[in-house]
Amino acid sequence: MLSRRPTHRRPTVQPRTRPARAARRRPLRPAAALAAALALTGLLPGTALAGGPPGGRPSLDRELRALVNAPGGPPGAIVVLRYGDRTEVHRAGTAEVGTGRPPRITDHMRIASAAKAFSGAVTLRLVDRGVLGLDDTIGERLPDLPAAWHAVTLRQLLQHTSGLPDYSDSAGFRAVITADPHHVFDPHHLLDYVFGQPLAFTPGTQYQYSNSDNIAAALMAEAATGRPYEELLARLVYRPIGLRETSLPRGYELPEPYLHGYDVVPPDPPEDVSTLFGASGAWASGGIVSTPADLSAFIRAYGGDGFLKPSTRRQQTAFVPGSSEPAGPGTNAAGLALFRYTTRCGTVYGHTGNTAGYTQLMVATPDGSRALTFSVTEQISQSTRPVLLEQLRAVQEDFVCRLLNGPGH
Repeated sequence: MLSRRPTHRRPTVQPRTRPARAARRRPLRPAAALAAALALTGLLPGTALAGGPPGGRPSLDRELRALVNAPGGPPGAIVVLRYGDRTEVHRAGTAEVGTGRPPRITDHMRIASAAKAFSGAVTLRLVDRGVLGLDDTIGERLPDLPAAWHAVTLRQLLQHTSGLPDYSDSAGFRAVITADPHHVFDPHHLLDYVFGQPLAFTPGTQYQYSNSDNIAAALMAEAATGRPYEELLARLVYRPIGLRETSLPRGYELPEPYLHGYDVVPPDPPEDVSTLFGASGAWASGGIVSTPADLSAFIRAYGGDGFLKPSTRRQQTAFVPGSSEPAGPGTNAAGLALFRYTTRCGTVYGHTGNTAGYTQLMVATPDGSRALTFSVTEQISQSTRPVLLEQLRAVQEDFVCRLLNGPGH
């Protein structure tokens, strides 16, 4: 039985940095990758993409290879499509440069901001149980946070309409992680970095993607239950769905085997940034590690209509204009920790994510009968690779068309 005992601790001084580690080979490259990984905010317009016919397996495989072979393209890519009990896997490139090993559905990877859907799953299941309410406010659940933030609701946090300043964009946070990328943060104090800042706008009046939103949502879940967020993930998400290779670590290491993530800057060879920094600085906003197989099972459940009570689901799928980061295929709209992607072939629900070395898309049909995950081993976003992002979104849309039209198309 989940209790309602509040546990949020009063913010303290910002964490101290540990001594910087020894310089790496080509030190400018990791620094650039870190800067790009931290540039996770900002609204990207979701524009519909034109494209050719969805094509069958040979056509899609050629598109995936073309993405990997594009100038500055990712060293590896893997796409998993689920049709009922049938699984279809497309892959290109390698899981680790120099080995020739192909990406596999059991390889671990950083899912970046796709982790925001997991914090949505936790909080919305607590809403289902009556432990949390979508109109519960920061002031009610986390009274030690700034009074200027107290009117923000859980609903606004999950939909990125809160106006909370983004801690990952603060100079203090960036200074710590740049000095020591393996620094272990206390996730309960990540919002300390923007503690003195006002809201960017009146809550509920605008859409603005912010990593602070999902940190605050996870803290509200902890305060409402008296249990650590990691435990809530296990009890409310991992176990019910059957996720056995998904975790929220605090350190920088990845479980074996894993998809190696790269910083790709031609003409230099790709630089492995898989373990460049730890997950604690992203926590509920982007720290989860999973596999294509587990991610596919998660989005099929969470993106479908059977995971939540119908009343909660209706509120989750009340969409407003707003793009995920990076933008997903087609026209994007934001629900509660869930995005709607309207493509030329139909609509799917899901989430995207990107961080140093990885870009993710996971979507499902609204009934959860079909699902798709699309993982590449390079950070691709509007700020890092705008041309490549356009190509990526076009390929993603073609795969969504295959998902919606069926394996025979």
